[in-house]
Amino acid sequence: MLPSPFLQDLAAAIDKCAPDRIFVLTDENTAKHCLPLINCLPALCGAHNIVVGQGENNKDINALAAIWQNLCNNGATRRSLLINLGGGMITDLGGFAAATFKRGIDFINIPTTLLAMVDAGVGGKTGINFNGLKNEVGVFRNARFVLTNTDFLKTLDEKNIRSGYAEMLKHGLTGTTEQWAELLEYDLARHDTDLLRDMVSASVEVKIRIVEKDPQERGLRKALNLGHTVGHALESFTMTGGKPIPHGYAVAYGLVCELYLCVIKTGFPTEKMRQTVNFIKEYYGQMPMTCNDYDDLLSLMRHDKKNVGGKMNFTLLADIGDIRIDQNATDEEIREALDFYREGC
Repeated sequence: MLPSPFLQDLAAAIDKCAPDRIFVLTDENTAKHCLPLINCLPALCGAHNIVVGQGENNKDINALAAIWQNLCNNGATRRSLLINLGGGMITDLGGFAAATFKRGIDFINIPTTLLAMVDAGVGGKTGINFNGLKNEVGVFRNARFVLTNTDFLKTLDEKNIRSGYAEMLKHGLTGTTEQWAELLEYDLARHDTDLLRDMVSASVEVKIRIVEKDPQERGLRKALNLGHTVGHALESFTMTGGKPIPHGYAVAYGLVCELYLCVIKTGFPTEKMRQTVNFIKEYYGQMPMTCNDYDDLLSLMRHDKKNVGGKMNFTLLADIGDIRIDQNATDEEIREALDFYREGC
């Protein structure tokens, strides 16, 4: 059972949306472990449940069409409400489905993973993977409400906790030295739920502060892409190979490569890079990779949405919180960064 204040907040949010019909989107995992925690709410009596397959491979055009079909078949109108209960895959996919169905219906995000709480569930980015590329199709559309409760973290395994923590680490690097240092001191092998709850709040505040200043990613919001140019390429590469790695792990590995670029291109302090990289090595291990994979990874990076004029576009740092957007790197520099990662950093 979730705390009463959270359920009261959910009931109030539903009431403000004033829907004629309510739909709840989950994947197979959250349908089993999380949906029962909110189903006791009287406002959800009669809600129609939509369940999709779990995993990033299901964030595709087929799942999107299945959601649209389900909404059509069960009488959804422009006044209907979609509640996205799940991790980043569900909030991305469900947000895009809601944003495009009948030109847009209300949706509420209830993130149930650490990754979704600190990143995917907030900020208004929605979308699906397409043609082997991560988040290739989507729109900016804010949820009417985002309701977070860290009690959902009790349903997660260690890998999912670490996946979300990588995005928190990114927020720390783009935030303050104090926040970054606190994140590196945290013991991910024996995580303290109470301490993590406070750190989640601080991490979300970093993202919200940036998004409010630049909701459409024209400038400052690009800071949140740190680690993601390489990270998304690694994620797409493993999805194509049939052995996908969690998004947060891909971001962690991307941070290693892009912090190397920060050192050689924008003067990021080597010691701070080493401290961060050592933390990532300790808790995330290393993804198998050979130099024969570089061409495929570079090809994936060339499809990155941030690229301009055919040049690889990165967000880099000159120091903790000293953000340098729209930085270019040559193929040779990126190969060096991949060498740095592959050779054990």
